[in-house]
Amino acid sequence: MGENLTLVQAVRDGLRDAMAEDDDVLVLGEDVGKNGGVFRATEGLYDEFGEERVVDTPLAESGIVGTAIGMAAYGLKPVPEIQFSGFMYPAFDQIVSHMARLRTRSRGRFTCPMVLRAPFGGGIRAPEHHSESKEAFYVHEPGLKVAIPSTPHDAKGMLIAAIRDSDPVIFLEPKKIYRAFREEVPDGPYEVDLGEAAVRREGGDVSVFTWGAMTRPTLEAAENMADDVDVEVVDLRTLSPLDEDAIVESFEKTGRAAIVHEAPKTAGVGAELTATLQEESLLHQEAPIKRVTGFDVPFPLAALEDYYLPEPERIESGIRETVEF
Repeated sequence: MGENLTLVQAVRDGLRDAMAEDDDVLVLGEDVGKNGGVFRATEGLYDEFGEERVVDTPLAESGIVGTAIGMAAYGLKPVPEIQFSGFMYPAFDQIVSHMARLRTRSRGRFTCPMVLRAPFGGGIRAPEHHSESKEAFYVHEPGLKVAIPSTPHDAKGMLIAAIRDSDPVIFLEPKKIYRAFREEVPDGPYEVDLGEAAVRREGGDVSVFTWGAMTRPTLEAAENMADDVDVEVVDLRTLSPLDEDAIVESFEKTGRAAIVHEAPKTAGVGAELTATLQEESLLHQEAPIKRVTGFDVPFPLAALEDYYLPEPERIESGIRETVEF
């Protein structure tokens, strides 16, 4: 049994279940307590679990992440929130120099079981530093897992799996779809395994790989093309580790691929996917791999946001380019 939840409600449900299950789990960040978070992802947790487990912090991202690393090293399971992923940069040194390296540095004596949550991506007409998609920064760093859900069901299950993981996870929540739709989410704790992609639509002509908020417009583009092109849509869900088996299996079935992400094109995760397919499945390839992405410019303000983000028409055009090669 369950109830129909939005993605942000599923995140809150996952936090509540994880905290009820394990007293070592705690939440910290700016306005996460009494205010319930800028997107209300932690609403109600302060009243239920108290100020020692739902901690309002100063506006100091390096301090939030550094404190959480210390907590994790000594046995707690902190879930720090950064209000927007574009505010993670002041904490970047903590993330790459300590959070990602603690297990290796201590030769396994310490682990860093923490989940760094942040709303990410565009689509809500936010100011500067609120809409970037910089997942590639964290995918590039060994020692970090990077998870990006695209559905409420996955958001709860992946978050609980991340909290139970003994290593650090960057958990990026696409805020464009925080309240875009609902689906049934089971009651109680459950896991959606990290590192496993999901085939959202079966197809035989072309494989389209995507994640996060881009999953829905990609599926819409696939349906728009259904009369003449059979599109398979693979939602990667976890970008580190990548589900290379699922990626290769889909590509070897179709022989053609497109990749959709809202981050800038240059050195985005789409480039890594392209290289992986070249290395593992070159002899199955029938056409160049097409990347449909954001542009290599700073994320624009509201007037140009819809132009910047891949939308169904541009995605469809990219898919047709590789199908018709």
